[in-house]
Amino acid sequence: MNRLQKWVHGNWFVPVASGVLIIISFAIRQLADGAADPTIGPQWWLDAGVHATQPGAAFTLGDVLMIAAAVIAGYGIVVKAVRALTVRVIGIDLLVSVAAIGAVIIGNFWEAAAVTFLFSVGHALEAATLNRTRSALAELVAVAPDSAIVVRDGQQREVPAAQVGMGEIVLVKNGAKVPVDGQVVSGTGAIDEASITGESIPMEKSEGAQVFAGTVSRGGFLQVLATGIGADTTLARIIHRVEEAQDAKARTQAFIDRFSGWYTPAVMVLALAAGLVSGDAVLALTLLVIGCPGALVISIPVAIVAGIGRAARNGILIKGGEFLETSAKISAVALDKTGTLTEGRPELTDVVVLDSALERSEVLRWAAAAEAGSEHPLARPILETAQADGVGPQGVPDTVTPVPGKGIVSVVDGRRVLIGNPPLLAEYGVVDDGSAVRAAEALSAEGKTPMIVAVDDRVTGVVAVADRLRRDAPEMVAHLHRAGVKKVVMLTGDNRLVAEAIGTATGIDEIHASLLPEDKLDAVVRLQQEGHIIAMVGDGVNDAPALATADIGVAMGAAGSAVAVETADIALMGDDLLKLPEAIGLAKRTVAVMWQNIAIALITVVLLVAGVFAGGVTMSLGMLVHEASVLVVIANAMRLLHNTSSSTAAPQSERIMGREVQEVGA
Repeated sequence: MNRLQKWVHGNWFVPVASGVLIIISFAIRQLADGAADPTIGPQWWLDAGVHATQPGAAFTLGDVLMIAAAVIAGYGIVVKAVRALTVRVIGIDLLVSVAAIGAVIIGNFWEAAAVTFLFSVGHALEAATLNRTRSALAELVAVAPDSAIVVRDGQQREVPAAQVGMGEIVLVKNGAKVPVDGQVVSGTGAIDEASITGESIPMEKSEGAQVFAGTVSRGGFLQVLATGIGADTTLARIIHRVEEAQDAKARTQAFIDRFSGWYTPAVMVLALAAGLVSGDAVLALTLLVIGCPGALVISIPVAIVAGIGRAARNGILIKGGEFLETSAKISAVALDKTGTLTEGRPELTDVVVLDSALERSEVLRWAAAAEAGSEHPLARPILETAQADGVGPQGVPDTVTPVPGKGIVSVVDGRRVLIGNPPLLAEYGVVDDGSAVRAAEALSAEGKTPMIVAVDDRVTGVVAVADRLRRDAPEMVAHLHRAGVKKVVMLTGDNRLVAEAIGTATGIDEIHASLLPEDKLDAVVRLQQEGHIIAMVGDGVNDAPALATADIGVAMGAAGSAVAVETADIALMGDDLLKLPEAIGLAKRTVAVMWQNIAIALITVVLLVAGVFAGGVTMSLGMLVHEASVLVVIANAMRLLHNTSSSTAAPQSERIMGREVQEVGA
């Protein structure tokens, strides 16, 4: 399709063609009115409908051109109206069609042409501006890579990105787009991940790091093992999710759709009644035009599209209009501690020996041997430290039995090893003289997570791990309060001393510690019963029941998780805590714009109706004001596309804080 054909089939051909005919018609009228020489006589091509509206008056060229303009601009409108009627929908197109056809019948050709022309111009402008509100989605599509350099048979080959196979090695050079999701197997480089996480600072990547399709190399050279290709990449899932979200309706939009379903027929009845009572057909047709609920119908979807698009551009995926609207009402936020308030990279900090017959290395050896069969994240720092000290376990325990909320029980070389909290000791009849509890409490007070180690029926020591509090956690809590969140709550399986240490450091309003997964669920339900609209931020594993029950479930660092992208109500693609208050603030601004747009639409209709009955508002003027109100509504929504957030947290002093432990609680 060449450029001319593309333009003919575009949005602007119809209004331009109709407008040209209207201009020519007016020019002919001016020539006819200005013909001053009576000897020339009124030529038919100059007689521009001087008495066209009078009964029996003949059509002139000016009339024909004006009717042609109305037909060109109105043909598509009538077709849409008929199609809508076939599925029993009375819409805006029907109002305009009836008004234009009626104007032609009564000989008011200028009004018919003006109404259809202005309506077509409005549609073209709406399409252009709506495309801008979807610019975030267009940008996401634009960053999708077209080609990739793969290593095949020892040779570098450039192939379309869609033809890269799983498990192939892809080369990412300086300035190139990463064509696949994958893992770096060799090399170092800096990757700009703004298209995925919204983070503008390039991330350093080296062996073992994860990279995403659509990100851009800003330096270095990487060899990447492809683990996600085509539609299975994080970028493809984001694009799919944003497409669905921008088309999903909010509850207010659903109400407006139902409202317009009876509002439009009501306008037709009102116009008919006004025409019959007054005997003025022009009045009835004018009411049809100015009663069009165009601005009202578009007021909400345009705001939703812009709001969700702005969020996606900042690395925040919102599932749809309903969730965007609910997020604006959030009054309480519940936070899991592990990996949310803390960095999620625990370290072994203490090994306290309580059995005088044992050395530190022996207590560590027994703890590591028991944890060798555990899947919990806290097993890793214990095992790594034991390996570094040369006392790492050989093989795995004979048996490993998790005890929810208390710890684990392992059998190692025929001996029973307990590692967990005091209730675990009590359950298995291990007697503590109080020294283990005192040591555990002292470690907890320092913000560390203690685990008591017992071999057979004897307490041997306490090991403690700790996690760094995120630098932006206090800033995030402060921003949540500024965004209108009344209560920020911590739900953790860790003990109260550890939880209180973190709560004090972050300014959290309410702390619930030593919780099982079902306890977290109960805490969320209690907050809802208090009248709160609650958002729950968690890892989706032990927090799954609470996440499902909360009004809004939020997943952090979702870029590497296909499940989080697809299931979370809000997915924060990066690991930036400040994206949470940013998401809530954006939701509030979007809903505010929605209500502003509704007010603009309704006030415009009321003023126009009053103007019609008061006199002075014609059919063409009414359509002009109507289309102007539509554009005002769209322009108001487009303000959301401008980034007004400030998500950079001031550096905070790093502190070592306790890590939630499944053995101890979560």
